[in-house]
This record gives sequence, C-alpha cells and structure tokens, in this order.
Amino acid sequence: MENTQAIEAQHVGEDTEGRDPIVKSLMRVFWILLAVTVFEIALAFLHYFTHFPPRALLNAVFIVLTIVKAFYIIGEFMHLRHELKTLIWTFLIPLSLLVWAIIAFLWDGNSWQQMRDHERRVIEPTTQWQKAAEVNH
Repeated sequence: MENTQAIEAQHVGEDTEGRDPIVKSLMRVFWILLAVTVFEIALAFLHYFTHFPPRALLNAVFIVLTIVKAFYIIGEFMHLRHELKTLIWTFLIPLSLLVWAIIAFLWDGNSWQQMRDHERRVIEPTTQWQKAAEVNH
C-alpha cells in the first residue's frame, strides 16, 4: 500500500514539474504584453496632455509596438515559435506581400488624389456654371 502511494505521489510531482515551464513561458509572455500595453497607454496619455511626441512619431511607435505584441501572441498562443522555420516563412512571406500591397495601394491612391486636386486648381472654368461655382467658393 505504501509503495502505490509513493508511486502516485511521484507521478503527481512529475505532472506539476511538467507544467512549470509552460506556465513560466505564458507568464513571461503575459508580463511582456502587459508592459508593452502599459507603455502604449502611457505614451497616449503623454501625447494627449502635453502633445510631446509628434503625431507621426507616435503612430510609428504604436505600429512597431503592435507588431511586437503580434509576434508574441502568434509565437506563444498559436505555437508558431516552436514550429519549423519553413512553416514560419510560409506564413511570413504572404503576410509581408499583403502588407506591401496595402501600402502600395494607399500610396497610389494618395498620389491620384493629389493629381486630381492639382488639376481642379489649374484648369480654368470654361462654362457659366463652373464660373458661378468658383465665385461661390
């Protein structure tokens, strides 16, 4: 009877030891995500009250910190950190191409809008209603 209790106690001890590294890893990720989030909130309040970091710099910092948080979330909670490097690249290459495409379309759309605005200012009105609309503005 004592031997079975000792064996059961030994197995219980192994289970808790087996969970310890996982819990430590998750707690480390939790604290990193919490620290990054608190830093983001502190920056937002600093900008709100003092207007210290310029808006463009603040947006860039927020984007970088969001990417850092996404790395930890994907790495730990989706278990991508422990996968093969080829699988990781299989996800990263299409994602980077998608981000590049979004940036390229926004950039191109902005240039088209600037060209249209420039043409509206340069072209002289040729009809009465265009002249009347220009006078009203």
